Amino acid sequence: MSRAISALERGGRSRRAGTVIPALLGAVLLAYFVVPFVVFLAQAGSADVLGELGKPAMRDAIATSLLTAPVSTAIATVFGVPLAYVLSRRRFRGKRLVEAAVLIPLVLPPIVGGAVLLTVVGRFTPIGAAAAMLGVSLTDSRLGVILAQTFVAAPFLVITARAGFDDVDRRLEEAARTMGYGPLETARRVSLPLARNAIAAGIVLTFVRAVGEFGATMMIAYNPRTVPTRIWVTFVSRGTEAIVPATLTLVGITVAVVAVVQLLVWRPAGR
Repeated sequence: MSRAISALERGGRSRRAGTVIPALLGAVLLAYFVVPFVVFLAQAGSADVLGELGKPAMRDAIATSLLTAPVSTAIATVFGVPLAYVLSRRRFRGKRLVEAAVLIPLVLPPIVGGAVLLTVVGRFTPIGAAAAMLGVSLTDSRLGVILAQTFVAAPFLVITARAGFDDVDRRLEEAARTMGYGPLETARRVSLPLARNAIAAGIVLTFVRAVGEFGATMMIAYNPRTVPTRIWVTFVSRGTEAIVPATLTLVGITVAVVAVVQLLVWRPAGR
């Protein structure tokens, strides 16, 4: 019995020792993320946060971001998860082209992505003009913000969800099929639950990217302003200290969404 306990203790020490180097390397990158933000807050610590957040322009920007980013994320989820599943489970002619198309918004600088979108949804394009005749503006509107956010953020959902589906053991899906489940029922009862964590991570990444999007949004819909656009306008006119309230707002929104998704969707990995 004592030998078994000693062996377990040695195994525990060995595992802990094996994580020291990865932890040190990860700590360097973590410090690179955190230290600039802390210094930024320290240098701009005298900002009137409550006063800035109380301004109508800031409240409107927060409202626009809180309304548009969830919609963009929902659109990316509804269409992106099925696309991720197809890319993971099917072989078809042109699949590599589809995979490349998913990556295009990630390759393009956001401002270029906005310019590309304008060639399709701008007010003088066939689609933009037709929408305008119906009283719907695809630019300089919250709908325009959603179009821009979805374009730049949806690839994160597709890529992450696909990785989750790739990790699902196909034998489990085959077993479900032998029990009489059809393809859609198998996906709903087996594939989606097992890929749940990856999909949740994709939702978080998509929302964070959408709520922080600036370049494409500025091209498509400079007005109404989102929080990132408001940060840029404030920085140009008043400097670094003035953007602290809006920056803290973005961080707060991000932390809140991550916490909610983890509580509602995230399932801890088994040990």
